[in-house]
Amino acid sequence: MKKLLVIVSCALLAGCGLFESDEDNLDITSRFNGTWNIYEQMSRNSDGVITYHAIPWGGLVASVREHNMPVDWSSYESVQVEFAEPTKVQTQFKIADRVSTWGKAGITKLTCYFDGQDVSSIDEVVLQAADSGTLYVKNVRLSPLTTVWDSETIWTGNCKFGNWQKGFTVKAEQFSSAYEGDKLELVYTTDRSEPTVTYWQYKAIYNATEETLEGNESEQNNWGAVMVGKMSTACRIVLTAKDVKNLKEKGLFVNGFYMNVTQVNLLRKGASPGA
Repeated sequence: MKKLLVIVSCALLAGCGLFESDEDNLDITSRFNGTWNIYEQMSRNSDGVITYHAIPWGGLVASVREHNMPVDWSSYESVQVEFAEPTKVQTQFKIADRVSTWGKAGITKLTCYFDGQDVSSIDEVVLQAADSGTLYVKNVRLSPLTTVWDSETIWTGNCKFGNWQKGFTVKAEQFSSAYEGDKLELVYTTDRSEPTVTYWQYKAIYNATEETLEGNESEQNNWGAVMVGKMSTACRIVLTAKDVKNLKEKGLFVNGFYMNVTQVNLLRKGASPGA
């Protein structure tokens, strides 16, 4: 009889939503409850979609603290924003000053990969717009870390971009073993020696062309440049079949704005964690 009561009680508690499933823990949409700017507005529709009336560089904010303490997201690979309607303005998803991802206008999903960054102490995350507009957020979900990546260094140096003044080349033969789905990783520091510099960018193209890589196209601005976070130290580009073909033929050229790049790695899928 006691065992029966325990089983019934647990079933009732689960039915009332007092026990969260792993699936529930991945969805953080409900954490978005406010904005950074008092002139912005947000509302939650009956279907759960958030309507966010944004102004430039305001922010739709979610506190992710647990028991008033920062959370550790080291066991997750990424967080993805799904929009109910295509965006009409450029957007950015930001985790403190360390991890951020840009999305051009017209997208329905924006994925922020953690990719080697320190996400062990997270307080809040924010969705921003580069211009005034309305965003319709369907859901925001974490993705568990399911893959580890084996790394091969294909370039080392100390290239200080300055104001687009310098860049570097990775030779085509360094990509001879690359495959679609591999990742290209840039390791860098952001140059904060100039007090007037408030953003940091890079541009990756097929060498001796003006064509940017396809793998990070959704993050590129109108000039093909990609923003990185102030405190970030690495970024990764998932290579498409077109990227692999062109890189094997032409190689890679990278330059940018106030970043100091010291290493480029080619990452391949290894064993799953715990395998």
